[in-house]
Amino acid sequence: MSIVAPSTSRRGAAFASAGIVAIAITASSASGQSMGPDFEGSYQIFDLGNIQGVPPSYGGISVDPNDPSRLLLGGRANNPDAAIYSVCLVRDGNGHIIGLDCDAPEYFASSPQIDGGLDFAPNGTILYTTYSSNTMGEILPGQSGPTTALDLDGYGIAPSTGTLRVVPAGFPGAGRLKICSYSANRWYDCTLFPVGDGLWDISVDPDSIQLTEFDAGGPEGIAYVPIGSAAFPVPSVLISMYSSSQIWSFEIDSNGDPIVETKRIFVTGLAGTEGAAIDPVTGDFLFSQFGSGFDHVFRVSGFAQPPCTADFDDSNTVDGDDLGTLLGDWNTTTGSQADLNGDGLVDGDDLGTLLGQWGPCSV
Repeated sequence: MSIVAPSTSRRGAAFASAGIVAIAITASSASGQSMGPDFEGSYQIFDLGNIQGVPPSYGGISVDPNDPSRLLLGGRANNPDAAIYSVCLVRDGNGHIIGLDCDAPEYFASSPQIDGGLDFAPNGTILYTTYSSNTMGEILPGQSGPTTALDLDGYGIAPSTGTLRVVPAGFPGAGRLKICSYSANRWYDCTLFPVGDGLWDISVDPDSIQLTEFDAGGPEGIAYVPIGSAAFPVPSVLISMYSSSQIWSFEIDSNGDPIVETKRIFVTGLAGTEGAAIDPVTGDFLFSQFGSGFDHVFRVSGFAQPPCTADFDDSNTVDGDDLGTLLGDWNTTTGSQADLNGDGLVDGDDLGTLLGQWGPCSV
């Protein structure tokens, strides 16, 4: 599909509009990659390409929760000079990401040795995993680098990570932190607790889960499947497996942990599979690849749209408090979580989305 010039922009954010001169990038159906047999009739994978200005190799990935027109992506992953970059997203009329270059990527924060894990604590502090130092870095909101890094060896997590994910609201185990060791193929359940000044510590359940004994694994990304998605009849999780060049799916238990016996191949034919995330605007699955010549970002579409994107205060209800947040950011063009469709402007379209979600969130 062709990407067209922006009709509305904010910090370079773009929303594609038919009938305007095309710019030189396309989001194409991926040719070397394929969906697993249980999913090929319901999902389609697109190669969004390489991002000029984000240095190889790519690491963790996340749509900025405070600005859904921007993608956060690790560059120079695993290296001492690794950093997180903010990338401008081009979306089509349905909100799907179709391009990554409506302006030059911005340096966001230093993240030495970042690997596949990149997520946010409840207060907005960025959490990220490192390789091969086996730490969890923490970047406070508004800061340009980590304030602290937890040495995960001391918590019983096998070196080295790997990835992490805070379980989203609406899923079993919501709010718990999951960490994976890349080298040991192990999944750890953790509790996050604040220690002041915006920072977090963890406690780790000693009963970790062995994701694979004999197959190549290497977990590098975690994303929880939007509830109600086709071919996922129960709550499930996707895990990027670097060494197997695949994405695996698992059903999850009441704690948000994978049930190993339910493994299915979601995507295969990849190379250097790395970070993973869900686009909060569309429910699309996003993942990165790591390595010279393989540094691309991919999108998989076909998922259910997240049901409660307008619950800005995480109260599990879309109500007057959330409406007040949206109205307070009305006409904002400088980055707002109330820009629910990611088009670069808080306006009536976002208000309509909020009102359509009014009431308790599904659990």
